[in-house]
Amino acid sequence: MYKLLLKPIFFLFSPERAHHLALQLFKIALIIPILGYFLRRFYTVEHKKLERQVLGLNFKNPIGLAAGFDKDGKHYQTIAALGFGFIEVGTVTPRPQAGNPKPRLFRLKKDEALINRMGFNNAGVDALVKNLQKKRPKGLIIGGNIGKNKDTPNESAVDDYLYCFEKLFPYVDYFVVNVSSPNTPGLRDLQEKEPLKKILNTLQRVNQQKANPKPILLKIAPDLSDAQLDDIIEIVQTTGIEGVIATNTTINRAGLIENINKIGAGGLSGKPLRERATEVIRYLHKNLVERLPLLELAASPALPMR
Repeated sequence: MYKLLLKPIFFLFSPERAHHLALQLFKIALIIPILGYFLRRFYTVEHKKLERQVLGLNFKNPIGLAAGFDKDGKHYQTIAALGFGFIEVGTVTPRPQAGNPKPRLFRLKKDEALINRMGFNNAGVDALVKNLQKKRPKGLIIGGNIGKNKDTPNESAVDDYLYCFEKLFPYVDYFVVNVSSPNTPGLRDLQEKEPLKKILNTLQRVNQQKANPKPILLKIAPDLSDAQLDDIIEIVQTTGIEGVIATNTTINRAGLIENINKIGAGGLSGKPLRERATEVIRYLHKNLVERLPLLELAASPALPMR
């Protein structure tokens, strides 16, 4: 149905417009009794063999929706009808920000890929908290992906991450520290050893003072060298965070079929990223998980790996 009917319609619109249109149409479809029942039955599969116990959490299945789709937590109740075991909201920042100018999302049809430079567009953490106070679908795990505002200098970035952490703590099941988006100037500099340790150690210190500490994961870029990945491994071990999400989008453009000269900067996702993301997961699994077997890796958009 998607390829024959819906895809041609959605491709008449810009990617960002199509994104919002798809969400609204699905929400309307779920309200219609017979159609809503059919959609829920079609997309939802529940079975003991699909269940996972990871990070101290019970996932009803290992397939989840990565951050970036439902930044403000407006749609998680609707999206849950697609059968996801977990949904990650955000990336959220302390204060609302509009993100980068449009157009900022581009289809690469021949490459089966997207380029985006959204720029952490979101309504701010207070708006997200308000949305997360709504009734949660039964069994759904929600993760909170946190970042910093564009105008916050890197020297003060830890304050933004801590602010979002404290605000979201009562409403999410795990946290993801996003220092790897290529669309906020200077953000990836926070993947360097010292600033990253400062952020993670600060969050862990506050987290461990809570009555019920929550898992903290680190989302990394696919463009890191092996030496940089080794630093990440050391930081994960020394800070005691629960895992790594590998990977975010890439700034690499090698091997693309489409002419992207007019598109400009942004993070590439989709089929061209598969090989490199898999390489990063393999490297981390070999060098990290074997030393710390209780530590779980997370591959966006599917968190539980085993």
